[in-house]
Parts: sequence; structure tokens; C-alpha cells
Amino acid sequence: MKLSQMLFVTLRENPAEAEIPSHKLLLRAGYIRRIGSGIYAYLPFMWRVLQKVSQIVREEMNATGAQECLLPQLQPSELWKESGRWDTYTKAEGIMFALEDRQGRQLGLGPTHEEVITTIAKEMIQSYRQLPIHLYQIQTKFRDEIRPRFGLMRGREFIMKDGYSFHTSEESLKKTYQDMDQAYRNILTRCGLKFRAVEADSGAIGGSGSQEFMVLADAGEDEVLYTEDGKYAANVEKAISIPKKAKSSPFNSYEKRETPKCETIDKLCNFLGCSPSNIVKNVLYEAIFDNGKTVLILVSIRGDQDVNEVKLQNELTKLAHNYQAKALLTLTVPDETAQKKWASKALPLGYIAPDLADDYIEKQKDIEPQFLRFVDHTAVDLKDFVTGANETNYHILGANWGKECNLPKLMVDLRKAKAGDISAHDPNQKLKTARGIEVGHIFQLGTKYSEAMGATYTNEQGEEKPFVMGCYGIGVSRLAQSAVEQSYDKDGIIFPVAIAPYHAIVVVPNISDTEQMAVAEKLYNELNSQGIETLFDDRDERAGVKFKDSELIGIPFRITTGRSLKDGKVEVFKRATKESQDININEVVSIIKNWVETAIKS
Repeated sequence: MKLSQMLFVTLRENPAEAEIPSHKLLLRAGYIRRIGSGIYAYLPFMWRVLQKVSQIVREEMNATGAQECLLPQLQPSELWKESGRWDTYTKAEGIMFALEDRQGRQLGLGPTHEEVITTIAKEMIQSYRQLPIHLYQIQTKFRDEIRPRFGLMRGREFIMKDGYSFHTSEESLKKTYQDMDQAYRNILTRCGLKFRAVEADSGAIGGSGSQEFMVLADAGEDEVLYTEDGKYAANVEKAISIPKKAKSSPFNSYEKRETPKCETIDKLCNFLGCSPSNIVKNVLYEAIFDNGKTVLILVSIRGDQDVNEVKLQNELTKLAHNYQAKALLTLTVPDETAQKKWASKALPLGYIAPDLADDYIEKQKDIEPQFLRFVDHTAVDLKDFVTGANETNYHILGANWGKECNLPKLMVDLRKAKAGDISAHDPNQKLKTARGIEVGHIFQLGTKYSEAMGATYTNEQGEEKPFVMGCYGIGVSRLAQSAVEQSYDKDGIIFPVAIAPYHAIVVVPNISDTEQMAVAEKLYNELNSQGIETLFDDRDERAGVKFKDSELIGIPFRITTGRSLKDGKVEVFKRATKESQDININEVVSIIKNWVETAIKS
């Protein structure tokens, strides 16, 4: 393609809207254009990148025997109500765009397609003889992000590959799950990305086991905890570890002591001269379930630990039936405005004890009259600890469970693992931290959706059984931007050869020079005829502008028909290493072809 004929506009300054390097560079290099909040147009260069990523995904999926299809983006609410996720997605998480048609029927724009594919399986698969089967699609998804940001990383419209498999057993599911694990590793490797596969929380999708694929980058929204031996890696939301041992308590007798202006752990430790691990802190939460019921929660945890709110959400979801609910809508730390809706009197914030009296909750319809009390494992074995006295400016010291404080019945793991913790699999390994961009996620769904939606098959004994299901997603547009976030320099993008929009660019410093133009045209045609996707910068611009643009857009190889023509050579520049060399004109095509083929195969 000749650059003079393309829709190609670059920017010299970083757009004000862009926060991370990849977002800035994709806008500056003319790959994407913002149309609205979280909504971007994929311009010609970007579309070529997305097509290449999609093709790699397609090839690896097809190699496993998966079948490609295309499912409707517009989905009837009835399907989502059948699975029990309509309120979760439209109210709790609020990420589904919902609308009504002219007949008043509720519809949603698909953020994911478990309900649709389960309906298809229910209607089309009757016998075990038709199983296992694996269907996938590459399609635009819609999610109403609270705060769209970082360009294609967290947009409201994006391209995703989502696949769904149906099985007669967990063993069959695990086989496909392992196939997807390998396929995703192949996809990311072929795209030229450094990544890590990590254990993950299943979130709103649900199911038992799940695994995320993280592209390693400093701007990643996710924290990954891992061990250097390579035997453990997990998203911080899912990670488990052994915390450091609590220090011995300096308080060997019980007392209530005035602790003015000590509403935080740091202030309290400084005032008392103790370790945070000697303290039981009590964190207040407000949960609202899908039936409108509000439940107030107290989590008692060791003072040097933080509550993992994803783990807490999962525990509350398990208990939803206790409150005649199906799903958790929201979980928040209630501010003063929220407290006024249910608190019968001012709470001693910063000084709360595990046994905060239930009469702090005003009796109202749809508000549970008792606190739901959890204690994290880190606090269960503490002796002679410090905690709040349920009175502002006072704490109790030297307290013990079963004496001064009642131990909550719900003893669960609610702590957030962190770097420096001891690994659960090897006490000699400590957790380290890295930032990652989640580009893929695979789930073992089990029978969650098939049971909810009545999707069954007939087994060999003639019995009706629910499908065992798996779900596998990879963000095509997010993966493309992740490649930029992982590989760039001060001059622009450094695209991996396999997914670069073009492999090479031929630059003519002076289009008025007939020899430069003739050689450039010849090389351009020969390279393209050999399958080397090549651009021709024939614009009437200064050579410096052309060189800067070629580096900004990240084309792997640049051929310049300049001064070395007098010696029968052209200058060849490698974008990744910034190495340049003069090569004989008649050898350029074969050399670059070899470079491209080697890079794509490696």
C-alpha cells in the first residue's frame, strides 16, 4: 500500500485523554480514534493488526477441533433471567447495556454469551453421542464500564474470542480445558508476547477452576503474585499464601485504655508501641442482595492484613440463600451517608470491637437486624490482642477469644495475599509481585448454567443429565494494545513481526529523484510478491518526517533508497534493535523474507 493513498495522520503531541504509553502511541500513530467514552474506531493500521491476531486465534482454536460460529449481539432478557444473571449484570455489576424494543421486551447487548450458547445446546443436542462439542466466535462485545480508560484496554465496545464447550463428564471438560491452556499459550507466544498463566477467581462467570493469561507490563491493572521456582502464580484476588508469624504481644493482662486519636492501625501502633500483628481490626461492610435485603458485615482480621473483597463477595454469595436472595448486588464500606440509612446511633468508627452490639442497626424492613460476623484465620489464634472497645478513643488490650471477645462462628480465609508472604507450596519460596494485563481467561463452568436453564442430554442409560460446560475467552483488541504496552521506546511502537500491520516499509527520501523512486517501486513490488507485506512511503515529505513516522507506527523493517544507491545498496533498519546496515539491492528481498519468516516461526 502506498502511504500517500492511505488514511494516515500522526500526532506529534500526546493526546490529553491518554494515560498509559500504549494508549498514547496508538492515538499518535493513527491506529485508533476516539469516538466517545470508551468507544474507538479501528483505523486501517489497527484493523490489520486485529485481523492478524484474530487469524492466529482462529488457527489455534481450529487446531483443537473447535468450530467457529457467530452468535447474536442482541440477547433477550428471558435467557439471562433464566440463568439468574440479569439482575447481576444490569444492577449489581451494571455492565450490561439494557434496552426495550418497541413491543416493550427487555434486551441486552451481549457482554458474554453463556446464556445464548446454552440455549442453542439445549435445543440442538439431545444425546451423549453428540458430545463433546466446542463452539467459538470472534465478535464485538459491549460492557458499560463505570470508568472506561486506557483506550482498548477497558473500553465499552471491544473485540473478543469467546468459546464454549459441552461435555458428559468433568474428565472430558478437563481435557478441553487443558487443550485451551495450551492453545492460549500458543496464541500469546505466536503474537510475540511475554506472559504468565495464573490461577484466578471466576467472578460473575462462575464455575470451579479458572485461569487467567497475563501479559506482563508495568501498566497492567492486575497484580500477579508468583514464586521464582515457576510452580505458583495467581492473580492477587485468588492468591493464597502463609502470612508472616504474629509477633509476641507485649500485653499480658487485660485492660481498657484511652487511645485518643488512634483511629488507624499506624496511629494505634505508634501510641501503644506494638506491632500491627498484635491487633484485631474490625472492618465494616454493607451488602445489598438482589431481593433488596441489606446486610451489615463485620470482618475481624489481623491488623497487618487486608481484606480481600473478592473472597468476601464469594462467601456472601454462598450465604445469599440465608437471606432469601440469589445474588449479591453490591458490597461497599458504608460512608456516613450510607450509615444514616440504617444506623440507630453514631458508630465508634476506628474503635469497633468484634462484638459491636446489634442494636446499632435500626429495625427496618429489608435490613437484617444482626451483623453478619466473620473472622479471618489470621486473627483466630491471636492471644492477648488489642482491639476496639466500642467507644471512641478507647481500645482494649490483652484481650482473648472466649474471654473478653466472642469468636465469630464464620472462620474463613479472607485475607489478601501479598508480596513477601511465604508460599503455600514451599516454605522456602516467598511470593513476588508483577503487574499484568489480563488478555485471556478460561473457566471450568461445570453444570452452573445447564442446571439453571434446564439444558440436558440423554446419557447411555437413557437418563437426562445436565451438560458439563467450559468457557474460554481471549480479548483480541486488548491483546493488540497489550503488545504495544509491552514493547515500545521513546520513538514509538515496536510491534512483534507476527502482528505488525506491515512487515516492511520502503522510504524514499526524495521523491523527485527518479532513481530513488524507481528502485523503491521495484523493491516494493518484489517484497509484496514474495508475501512480505510492505508499505511504500511515497509522500512528498521531508526524509526526517518519514523516518520518524516509520518508527512511531512500529513497522519492523525499513528500507531506504538513499545515498547508498550509488554503491548499488539500500539502507535496511531494524525497528526492534535500531540496527542499520547497507545491503545489496538484489539481496534485500531474500534477506528480509528470511527475517520475517524466522521471526514469525520463533
